[in-house]
Amino acid sequence: MNHTLEQSADTIRPAWQELLTQEPNLRIREAAKRLGLGEVQLLATTISEDCVRLRGPWPDFLKRLPELGYVMSLTRNDACILEHKGHFDQVNAFGKGNHWMATVIGPIETRVFFSSWHVAFAVHQEKNGRELTSLQVFDRAGDAITKIFLQKESNQDAYQSIVRDFRDDDQGAEQSVPGTEEKTYTDEVDQDSFLADWDNLKDTHDFFPMLRKHQVHRYRALELAVEKYTYQIDPEALEGMLKRASQTKLPIMIFAGNRGNLQIHQDKVRTIRMLERGHNGVERWLNVLDPKFNLHLRLNMVDTAWVVKKPTEDGIVTAVELFDAQRNLITQFFGLRKPGIPQRSDWADLVATLPKI
Repeated sequence: MNHTLEQSADTIRPAWQELLTQEPNLRIREAAKRLGLGEVQLLATTISEDCVRLRGPWPDFLKRLPELGYVMSLTRNDACILEHKGHFDQVNAFGKGNHWMATVIGPIETRVFFSSWHVAFAVHQEKNGRELTSLQVFDRAGDAITKIFLQKESNQDAYQSIVRDFRDDDQGAEQSVPGTEEKTYTDEVDQDSFLADWDNLKDTHDFFPMLRKHQVHRYRALELAVEKYTYQIDPEALEGMLKRASQTKLPIMIFAGNRGNLQIHQDKVRTIRMLERGHNGVERWLNVLDPKFNLHLRLNMVDTAWVVKKPTEDGIVTAVELFDAQRNLITQFFGLRKPGIPQRSDWADLVATLPKI
């Protein structure tokens, strides 16, 4: 199990304040990592009328988000952030227990895994002269799953109604973080049997059940399929890939998220910018900066990049998948397509130009 340290609010507050004294612009997520805590443990120490703890039922909570109108939805992991402005149009929850899920379809598109949702907060704060109002959801390790930021067009009354209806009776300044269960995988995989199942894939959504059947980690799966369905490319080619997609107006799909939420971009990308932050370019960020969509990809955390091909009833579907040094999936890129339609030839051609390593 992945445990997070339990500390009292009286211990956390001064330690956090000391960090902010040294680095006033330090983000709460980074401060939590420095202190060996979950982000939610720091946030809970600010509980007040401007920071309210919320509780589920989470499917009911999610179904209320369309009431907010126009918002910004942010989902991230350590190396990739997706931000979309728009509406929560269609929310469909299904399943039960640990398999309770939801799909959000529309301008904001996500896949939600409620078994990882632990606690939420309604937060109103002032930052750099701006007032920010948001709903923030966290997992059992205290990491942020998703954050929904109100915009000037958002329905403030709906926000207040959601906060009232889901307000937790417990508004104490300490937050439990029981930790997350780490998945286990087998070290012995029958490669022939595994690749035979890969040969017989009918849909890209069959890939994860195949991994589960063989109890194989996603990264190990790509290693097993090298040269037949997968190969590595130079991560430095990613900037050029996005710029080429922008120049040719090629619509693409970008998937990024965490154990509780997967956010999806389905459109063209337009403005591509590289940004370096920190001393000697410690952080290298590849950005898409479009009016209603932002991508922030920390390139120096991308350890490997793979081209992955999956057979489907509509032909081969090609993805570019990025992993960090711990072999965690960071993000995936596809050419935009719908079920029943073959992948775009211009996407396949673009991927074919990416340099192998």
